[in-house]
Order: sequence, then C-alpha cells, then structure tokens
Amino acid sequence: MDISPRSLVLEGRKAVLEALNHEKPIDRILLRVDGKHKESGAPEGGKPTKLEGTLRMIASKARALKIVVQEVERSKLDELSETGHHQGVIALCPAVPYVEIADILQIATDRGEPPFVIVLDGVTDPHNLGAVMRTAEAGGAHGIIIPKRRAVGLTGTVAKTSAGAIAHMAVARVSNITRAIEELKKAGVWVACADAGEKSIYDADFSGAIALVLGAEGEGVSRLVRENADFIVGIPMLGRIGSLNVSVAAGILIYEVVRKRLAV
Repeated sequence: MDISPRSLVLEGRKAVLEALNHEKPIDRILLRVDGKHKESGAPEGGKPTKLEGTLRMIASKARALKIVVQEVERSKLDELSETGHHQGVIALCPAVPYVEIADILQIATDRGEPPFVIVLDGVTDPHNLGAVMRTAEAGGAHGIIIPKRRAVGLTGTVAKTSAGAIAHMAVARVSNITRAIEELKKAGVWVACADAGEKSIYDADFSGAIALVLGAEGEGVSRLVRENADFIVGIPMLGRIGSLNVSVAAGILIYEVVRKRLAV
C-alpha cells in the first residue's frame, strides 16, 4: 500500500467522523473488515456486507463525498496505527499544513475578536499537544504556536487525542519561540507566561488580546521565554504537589480567559 510519508494518519471513529462532517481533505479511508464483519458464506476477499453502525456511517459519508473507501484486515490498520487504538478506521489525509503567526492573527480579525493564542514552549508528548489543542478549540483560541525543534509536531497521535480539533485549529511552527513572542507583542498581544509568579491567574487581566505561554513537561518555560513575557501568572497550588500536567494547566488557563471575556 502506497502511503506518502507526508500523509497524516487520522485514527479513531470520532476523529474521522469529525473530519468527514466538516469535509476536510481526506485521500482515502481504511475500514477494518474481518471474519465477523463478513456475511456468512461470502468468499474470501468478497465484498463485506456487515459493518458496525459507526463504521457503516463513516463508509456512507465518505462515499457520498467521493472519498475512496478501502476495506482491509485489522493487521493492516494495526501496522499503520500510531496510537494502537484505531477503532477499526484510519483516514489518510494530506499532511496538515502549518500556518504563519500572521494567519492566526488574521483569524481573530476575521472573527471580530481580540487575538487569543496558545504558545507551547517545547511540549514533547503528543497526547499533551492533542489535549491542549482540543481545549484550545473549545475555548475559542485562534491558534497555537509550537517550536520546530525539541517538540512534537502534528502527528496521528496528536490528531486522535485532539478528538477532531486538529481539523479546526491553526498551528504555527516556528524556529524560535522568543522571536514569536516578539512578533505577537508588536501586534498588540499581551503575553502571559504560566509559571510560579507573584500574580495569580485569578487576578490577571485576560480580557484583551492575550497569548498564554506554557512550558514543557517537567522543565517548564525556558528562561529567555519567561524574561520576554509581559507578565507571569501562576495557578494556585494548595496541596503538596508543586505542578500540573501541561494539558491540565492549559485547560485551567484557557477557561479563565473564557470566563473573563464572557464577563466583559
């Protein structure tokens, strides 16, 4: 099977359905077909006639959109899967294009909203990136900025963890996070760095144009990035654990921005 190294392997029923419902570019959909899905007595390699409800829906939507649907054995999906949880379906999509920071700012302008950007400084776990992306999309963020080096990019695991948000979230991949912050500040965006600081997130003004910067798992935000932020905000930690998983911290911060924007 010819699979381009630039193809995005989109896994899982929810993620594939989300892409189909919004008519995102898909080259081909692979559906699991094994003995339990074949009509009794059908010849080996014959056309399967029984698919589970969600898989049948996916096949129907894909064919209506003129997308090639290919029925394969589970072993082929297992071979292509990055997550190990493909749920019987994989979509092969053109590689998700990265955008420029200017494109993210333009999205905010087009929506008539002050820019709301998430900056991730060296997040390497694809599950964390996918989870942040899902929350950022739900919270109305206009885009995410990630570094090219020492950080995860847009992979199949990220796509699946995002539960379809990857289809709606603009992502800029930059060579230098500090320079990206400078570009945001020149555009009138205030940059808040999430780290242990004197200002609680509950005392911060998130009502205007804002970029939230979160650091890598374990290491936090780099020194230069911290120094170039407009202000530092911290999440109150009342227990004995001194930090939160980056995707959890992002969720708290994103929805504090949402709360303050809705209150304006």
